Amino acid sequence: MQNDTIMMVHGSGGDATGALIHEIFADAFSNDVLNQMEDAAVVPGSGTIAVTTDSFVVTPLVFRGGDIGRLAVCGTVNDLLMRGAVPKYLTCGFILEEGLSVELLRKLVCSMAETAREAGVQIIAGDTKVIEGAGGCYINTAGVGFIPDGTDISALNAEAGDAILVSGTMGDHHAALLSERMNIQNDITSDAAPLTDMVLHLNESGIPVHTLRDITRGGLATVLKELAVASGKTFVIKDEAVPVSEKVRGFCGLLGLDPLYMGNEGKLVAIVPAEHAQQALELIRSSRFGADAAIIGSVLEEEPGELYAETSIGGRRVLDILQGEGLPRIC
Repeated sequence: MQNDTIMMVHGSGGDATGALIHEIFADAFSNDVLNQMEDAAVVPGSGTIAVTTDSFVVTPLVFRGGDIGRLAVCGTVNDLLMRGAVPKYLTCGFILEEGLSVELLRKLVCSMAETAREAGVQIIAGDTKVIEGAGGCYINTAGVGFIPDGTDISALNAEAGDAILVSGTMGDHHAALLSERMNIQNDITSDAAPLTDMVLHLNESGIPVHTLRDITRGGLATVLKELAVASGKTFVIKDEAVPVSEKVRGFCGLLGLDPLYMGNEGKLVAIVPAEHAQQALELIRSSRFGADAAIIGSVLEEEPGELYAETSIGGRRVLDILQGEGLPRIC
């Protein structure tokens, strides 16, 4: 490309647009479907499909442990996985602000392509628009996955007697981004990751997984409250059982934050029958990104839609969804 930054001409549909598409996107995302450059992609498939879409507006664009390109893949792939689907295809729409560095854009696109390969998906279609601005970048993705026969994973399916598991430490992504924005020097790293390996292992194990949910904006407490309401059950977790790294715990103590309400981008909640909980825990711990998994609570039949945390002295405190804005532009 002749320019070092994105300009309005790159969104004109002419030669500059063609150069942008071919030299940045097509080169990174190359596959047999995308390379046809048709108005719509035609792909093989049959049976039940899962479809999702998401938009990413994270600040900053690059942070310790990831960037907006990696997030755009992880967020969409993980949403498909939470219904037990095998992710297959993604589309991506880029909205570029004038002044964006072409070198930075290339880095983000290459990161996205690398994460797609890691997650086992193909990026098969896309779109690019350029707007006035100050060098920002926003990405919209849509994803398609195929649900194996007999799979029924849903927020509605939690049953009394089930165990609640999480796949790792809470608050890592939130703490990493907030550290960057506040220029706080530490080595906290975002947990942004595709959970393909973990979920496919669960699916193939024969464990009757009732519910999966990725823990993103609003944090663990918000996710569990939503699941309690959806299933009409009571969820009880143990404060001391929830894994939090010492670095994030110290960061929370410094700023007065609660890790139960801090977002992640590579963690999940799994709800399974209690008799399968230990097997599920061992399987998650043996999967990539699951080394710090823990059993943190159980599902009860007490009060529909309630969420409690048991304290170290045996009391209970009520947890609800996140109130207020939290940390904006986290993904």
